[in-house]
Amino acid sequence: QVQLVESGGGSVQPGGSLKLSCSTSTIIVNPYTMAWYRQAPGKQRELVASVRWSGDSTYADDVKGRFTASRGNTKNALYLDMNSLKPEDTAVYYCNAESESAANRFDFWGRGTQVTVSS
Repeated sequence: QVQLVESGGGSVQPGGSLKLSCSTSTIIVNPYTMAWYRQAPGKQRELVASVRWSGDSTYADDVKGRFTASRGNTKNALYLDMNSLKPEDTAVYYCNAESESAANRFDFWGRGTQVTVSS
């Protein structure tokens, strides 16, 4: 079982920045997508950004231009640079790793890291 460990959450004022990191406990060599999800109190978990093995990335509309997701050189780490943070970005942010291969399916989740944007 692969573990995902998130770090970098915290409290920041509106307009501030944070950088989240996610690392895997073991090296995965099969192609897989890594993604950030978030869940605010009383709301469903939603996709924030994803980065495929190829490097292609997608973003939720409300974070485009403010957040940047990237993977480390070994592709076994995921980062999220969050700028111009808003109170509505407050949530628990979860890291996800999902296989891109039907021959080797997996779907791992981290425990989450809290991000609070408040004045």
